[in-house]
Amino acid sequence: MKFFSHIFGFNSESPLLFTQFYFWAFFALVYAVFAMIMEVGTHRTQAKGEKARLHLRNIFLMAVSWFFYYKTSGLFLLILLFVTLSDWLIAQRIYVNKKQNGQNASQRAKWWLALSVVMDLGLLCYFKYAYFFTNVVNNLLGTEFAVFDIFAYIGNGFSESGRFMVDKIILPVGISFYLFQVMSYTIDVYRGHVKPVKNILDFGFYVSFFPGLVAGPIVRANEFIQQLYKPFCLSRRLFGMAVFWILNGLIKKIVLSDYLAVNLIDRVFENPLLFSGFENLFALFAYSLQVYADFSGYTDIAIGIAMLMGFYLPQNFDSPYKSRNPQEFWRRWHMSLSRWLKSYLYIPLGGNRTILGKAVKNKITAGNVNSFITMLLGGLWHGASWNFVIWGALNGAGMIVYKIWAKMNWNIKMLLMSMLMGGLWVAYSMLKAPIWNLFFVWGIVLWIGTAVRYFYWWYERILMRQGNLLSPIASHLSPFANSLSTAWAVAQTFVFITFTRLFFRSGSNLDPETANQEAWETAKNMVNQIGGAWNNSIIPDFLWEYRNVVILFLLGMVIHWLPSRVKRWYRVRFALLPIWAIILIAVVAVVGVYQFVTADLQAFIYFQF
Repeated sequence: MKFFSHIFGFNSESPLLFTQFYFWAFFALVYAVFAMIMEVGTHRTQAKGEKARLHLRNIFLMAVSWFFYYKTSGLFLLILLFVTLSDWLIAQRIYVNKKQNGQNASQRAKWWLALSVVMDLGLLCYFKYAYFFTNVVNNLLGTEFAVFDIFAYIGNGFSESGRFMVDKIILPVGISFYLFQVMSYTIDVYRGHVKPVKNILDFGFYVSFFPGLVAGPIVRANEFIQQLYKPFCLSRRLFGMAVFWILNGLIKKIVLSDYLAVNLIDRVFENPLLFSGFENLFALFAYSLQVYADFSGYTDIAIGIAMLMGFYLPQNFDSPYKSRNPQEFWRRWHMSLSRWLKSYLYIPLGGNRTILGKAVKNKITAGNVNSFITMLLGGLWHGASWNFVIWGALNGAGMIVYKIWAKMNWNIKMLLMSMLMGGLWVAYSMLKAPIWNLFFVWGIVLWIGTAVRYFYWWYERILMRQGNLLSPIASHLSPFANSLSTAWAVAQTFVFITFTRLFFRSGSNLDPETANQEAWETAKNMVNQIGGAWNNSIIPDFLWEYRNVVILFLLGMVIHWLPSRVKRWYRVRFALLPIWAIILIAVVAVVGVYQFVTADLQAFIYFQF
């Protein structure tokens, strides 16, 4: 009985993860049945037989996906089934009313859409933001409201005592992802971008397809639904590419993310005051690599698994730490969410034309305000604490500052940067607070970089335009200067994004009831340590004692910054290897990767979102 309970039961202490051997045994069995379904013929005509096989495949994979979600979230599977049924029915009603002529039909379609959005956002707000909103109300009004789990109450037979706790709300894994997915479907049906899926089983498969179910990427209906009816195809090259993505994801997750987290990052963030300023700073930069390796590692595995079954999930990351500015960063990071926010939040807000529904003449102002609102709400999507709101606001402010800065004349840029340095020097001299120390040091670095680029701008402007004898030298220097300028912009952006991560990491992995206070204390303590007086004598000891962590961090960043053509080359070369070579490399890689596994497998960071 214990064996069957372990195989088929749900254990909240050990949710099903891509990094578990149990998952790969589960997937091997699933893939064996999947292969049988795709190979078995029928006695009907070829066209009908193919259609029947695809239908059977979709039903099988939907059932498997439901079991997978049950193993990660238990009875929260009921929430997934509910939104699947409700949004499928609502989309049908929207489509029927949109096809009819008349204002009443159009109004009914809007009401059906409103019902879907309110219901989906209501579920998200209830499970994810109940503690956050309760704390806000209590702090503002001096009340003592407490959260109450109405679903647990119903499950207990309308009693406060029973199997389920009613005084604690647990966040279902992946709810932010699949709710955004079904919302995009009903909205796109209303807009006429897609037709509703006729078969609820096909729609259920789209919503619950297990590789991307609990942590994305967020798949739009027009990107996936059509794949349900295409014949299965897996060439040798696609097989090799799928295996590459799976191995790539496992290496990112276990070798990079988990090793860095367990051996340094988690220790520092749990108690920053026990570590020096340099150790806190290094842990913060290491966390930037960890969260990328963790989330993109999950996406790589999901893409590879889906590809083995003939499905294609959208790209979710494009070497984001190569970005030259915050705006480019958000085009490369969590790309499916960025596209979703643009389509269903930024553009409905008015894009660069309106601000909260009011038309404005200044498109730059409108675009900046709506970008900031989008990033603010995007930050809140990631977590229910003020630290995530601050993180979103900082990223929004960074995008706006960059867009304004990029349009400025270099004379004005230099003047403003000099004025900023003067203000930071006064604050640093008078306030003597660690945070102003940080700003002052970063300000010096930014001023130096701005000054170098400013003088080069003048050099090009005066010498090259006048046909000066030195212009050939300028021509030879230009490519080097451009490369240096790009490297400087990438470094600046990486530093900025890393410091915003201070608020992101501080708000993660916390009890929602106490998240705000704990997150703020962690962030404040780290800032005080990093901005306080450093004991430089311990840096050599740290670099030696944590040499494996340091080497792994540097190696990870070097690989990340490799040119895209190099990465594309070794991906293709791997995919074109003979099957036996791919299998041999995969076995060796897996054995090597699992040497890094810690005592307890680390859950993926984005499971909490």
